[in-house]
Amino acid sequence: MTSDITPGDTIPPDSSETRGPAAADASPPQGESPTAPAAERRLSAPPIDIYETEEGLVLCADLPGVTAEGLELQVQDNKLTLFGRVTADVPEDAKLLHQEYHVCDFLRSFILSDEVDHDRISAKINNGVLEVFLPKAERPEPRRIQVRTD
Repeated sequence: MTSDITPGDTIPPDSSETRGPAAADASPPQGESPTAPAAERRLSAPPIDIYETEEGLVLCADLPGVTAEGLELQVQDNKLTLFGRVTADVPEDAKLLHQEYHVCDFLRSFILSDEVDHDRISAKINNGVLEVFLPKAERPEPRRIQVRTD
């Protein structure tokens, strides 16, 4: 799902989990065994909080199990996309007997407004919590345009 991010806006809730063609496109993270069929990977839209500061917007996403190595954050054509890959911590020789937590990858995208300076976007992830700083773009100062006559 894609949402617009503009200072002062409220973000609509997304569906919590999806399966489909996007799940089939998700390649396993580095170090993860590609033995599970790609179609079996689940995709979930992570919960997001967005707040505004004097400097810009801060987007916080809960991505349990995602590390910096398993995270792809990209801006293209005013669209911010985050994709987090989760690796299962089950040894290869182990047999799963009971499972209550299903591992899933995370995918979410947003349309950025012109008020965001795309070149200065930064991000950090710590213990599965991603913070993306979306700084406000500098507004050009008004200037007087001289009109000539011929």
